[in-house]
Amino acid sequence: MAETTGLDTVLGKAVTILRAFRPDDRAVSLAELVRRTGLHKATVHRLSGALVANRLLDRIDGGYRPSGGLFELGMLAAPERSLLEVAMPFLQDLYERTHETVHLGVREGHDVVYVAKIGGHRQARAPSRTGGRMPLHCTAVGKALLAHADHELRQEVLAGLLERRTPHTVVAPGALRRQLRQITETGVAFEREESTAGLVCVAAPVLGLGNEALAAISVAGPTGRFRPDRFATQVRAAATGLSSTLIRRNPPS
Repeated sequence: MAETTGLDTVLGKAVTILRAFRPDDRAVSLAELVRRTGLHKATVHRLSGALVANRLLDRIDGGYRPSGGLFELGMLAAPERSLLEVAMPFLQDLYERTHETVHLGVREGHDVVYVAKIGGHRQARAPSRTGGRMPLHCTAVGKALLAHADHELRQEVLAGLLERRTPHTVVAPGALRRQLRQITETGVAFEREESTAGLVCVAAPVLGLGNEALAAISVAGPTGRFRPDRFATQVRAAATGLSSTLIRRNPPS
């Protein structure tokens, strides 16, 4: 743990406290932060006070919560911000054509991190959220990214534990490998209730000049009304358009 997070340093301990917060937290008490982090109570109290002073945490009734300063720092993440600025017109056009939930995601390790989510008034109930992450193997965006990752990373994922999120999650390495092969052939990936019961999705990779996946775009909807196969062409067109724009803006040197 200390080797990868620097837990023995002040910075590492502060980051551990920040990462202890969860999306559905309203306020986390000092005692709960101690439990989640495993740090000494005096350390958590002192560093939480410093994080409050630097606008990274707010102190409220019941404990602490992340502050707006974290959002400001997050918006300085240049690659994601630049990608989002270019991608937003394509995402908005795709939403207008489908009126279903549209995602933009990038790969980080063995996860997909959602950079944007457009849902509208009737968006499907999905575990995704902007800034959140999900395993690559159980989402359409993740599989689109994994299919175009390097051989070593694909092997790592296939050889690792494929978490079963629902009864439909593909956890057999051979079956997932066949899906990835098909994604590279067709240019689209599908998820059929693999991350959440009742949710289906279609995604396409945003490819760079070297055929590497820079990001992926998806449309998701509930099984009762959404047929992902019907929107494969639109999703692929949006991803291709974004890919062309990114390549034009960042030509090879």
